[in-house]
Amino acid sequence: MRPNNPDECDMPELPEVETVMRGLAPSMEGEVIASVDVHRPDLRWPFPENMSGRLAGQKVLRLRRRSKYILADLAGGESLLIHLGMSGRMTVSGDPLGQFAHNHPPLEKHDHVIFNMVNGARIAFNDPRRFGAMDLLNTATAESHKLLAKIGPEPLGNSFSEDTLVAAFKNRSSPVKTALLDQRIVAGLGNIYVCEVLHMTGISPTRPAGKLSRKRVASLVPAIRQVLEAAIKAGGSSLKDFRSAGGELGYFQHSFRAYGREGETCVNEGCKGAIKRITQSGRSTFYCNMCQR
Repeated sequence: MRPNNPDECDMPELPEVETVMRGLAPSMEGEVIASVDVHRPDLRWPFPENMSGRLAGQKVLRLRRRSKYILADLAGGESLLIHLGMSGRMTVSGDPLGQFAHNHPPLEKHDHVIFNMVNGARIAFNDPRRFGAMDLLNTATAESHKLLAKIGPEPLGNSFSEDTLVAAFKNRSSPVKTALLDQRIVAGLGNIYVCEVLHMTGISPTRPAGKLSRKRVASLVPAIRQVLEAAIKAGGSSLKDFRSAGGELGYFQHSFRAYGREGETCVNEGCKGAIKRITQSGRSTFYCNMCQR
């Protein structure tokens, strides 16, 4: 049984955003936006001025992900920034490439933004809780945007290494769980995958980050990559709201080592412990106090 708790507000994390971006690419990348229907003035904050007009007729040069944000770089020199928030999802219909079987369905109550593509595809942004967001920014200076400027290295990129993590943890007294959730240290990690990484490496989530040996910090780097890559391959984790761009559920949650397994036997070979749940910084942490030290 998986949890139904406030930690679900951490969704989506990097693997889910990456899954959505890859699902959108066949219908958007290299294609032209015919029109955009905006059905309300805002989500988490107001939409940029004349968003529909600025997007209409623009060719999407490429889609990319920065941390938990999707960026669509446009031919006109602007980039559309999209954050899915707690419950946002983007679904594709009418794709002429045949990636999705369904035609355009009736619009749903919370379909707040509709992207109509010249190729016949329709992308709907649905967000019941309206904690998602969109903005338009200058592509050339995107990395200096207030939402992106302080984000740390991408965990799947070359700039994330043992040396960068050791330097980031130096003299840090906060628990390692809290440090790994800090987007200034590493981009895109959230509660679920940090719990998984710490269980895989045998590191207690309560241990101060600055007290870890270099060897233990180094073990986090390949573990982070392994967990994230496995989650992306599985289409992300679906606890409540997440759906891919094609509407499918992710299934990495069936492979959880620790997250949501309170009271269940630890999966590590030879360990007789059970998964415990504690609260750190308002979030549930799942770990084994027998083999995570």
